[in-house]
Amino acid sequence: MNKLSAKKKLIGMILLPAFFSGTVAAQVDPIDRYENDIEKAEGYAVEDENGVVWRSSPDLGHHCWRTGYWDESLAVVEGCDGYEKVAEAEPEAPAPAPVTPPEKLTFSADALFDFDSAVLKPNGKVALDEFARGLEGINYDVIVAVGHADRIGNPDYNQRLSVRRAESVKAYLVSKGIPDSRIFTDGKGETQPVTGSTCDGKGGAALKECLRPDRRVEVEVAGSR
Repeated sequence: MNKLSAKKKLIGMILLPAFFSGTVAAQVDPIDRYENDIEKAEGYAVEDENGVVWRSSPDLGHHCWRTGYWDESLAVVEGCDGYEKVAEAEPEAPAPAPVTPPEKLTFSADALFDFDSAVLKPNGKVALDEFARGLEGINYDVIVAVGHADRIGNPDYNQRLSVRRAESVKAYLVSKGIPDSRIFTDGKGETQPVTGSTCDGKGGAALKECLRPDRRVEVEVAGSR
C-alpha cells in the first residue's frame, strides 16, 4: 500500500470525518484526481490552483472529498454527489426560406384571340384580368409569356403569329399596372405541339378543332408568396 505524503495525511485527517460522518472512517488509497473549475469546487477539497478535486479510491466509492462547511447548495461540481452538468442545447438554425416553384398557366389562344389573329377578344381580356388579380400578394421576379401556334399554314407565318400573340398578352398586362421590365415574351410557332400525332389523317374543320390545344399562350410566373 502506498503511503500518503505528510501534507496528504494532514488533509485526510481533517476531511475524512466530514465525509464519513456517522460511519467508521477508512484509509483512502490511492487518491484519484478530478479536474474542475476552482470556482465551482467550493465546498470540496482541491489539490492545487488548477482546481483538482480530491477523490477517494474506486473501492470506496470514488467520492469527492468535502470540506467541513459543505452543504447541498455546493454540490455543483461535475461528477461529485450526483451532479451532472447539463449540456447547453445548440441554438436551432433558422428554417430556410420556402422556395416557391414557378407557376405556369396555359391560356387557349382560341379563348384569347380569333383564329389567325393577335387581337385580344373581350373574353380574353377578362381571363387576363383574373390572372393579374391573382398576382396580388405574390413577390414575383419575372413573368414570361410564350406564344404557340398549330401546324396549319406556313411555319414562318406561324412563328410570327405566336410572337405577336405573346406581345399582345404583355401589352395588356402592362396596361393593368404590371411593370414592362418584369414581362418577357417569346414565340415558338408550331415547334412545340402538344397534340402529337393524334390529329394525323384529319383535314378541314376537323383538323382545326383537333389542333386547338396547340394554339396557346403559356404564362409563367417566378417568385414567392
